[in-house]
Amino acid sequence: MENIHTKDVDDLFDAILSLKTREECYMFFEDLCTINEIISLSQRLSVAKKLDEGKTFSVITAETGASSATIGRVNKCLSYGTGGYRKVLDKIKAKEGNK
Repeated sequence: MENIHTKDVDDLFDAILSLKTREECYMFFEDLCTINEIISLSQRLSVAKKLDEGKTFSVITAETGASSATIGRVNKCLSYGTGGYRKVLDKIKAKEGNK
């Protein structure tokens, strides 16, 4: 497996962490990624949210258009990954709870 812990990846993450507003995110990601890449990333997060809500693969496919392979990969990451999805989902829930 390839090691992603490199100086270039550190620089990318530092750049992302420097963004302060949603508009800055749109500007940076629209320059960095293709529209399809951004949509794919956002779809994976949507799938993770729906899996966390207990929705079935068939419901998630109908609601997001994600393939069963994508849903399965996200589900595997939620169950056996590094905890990144869980951390983000918990932060989103906490933020929504404060509204």
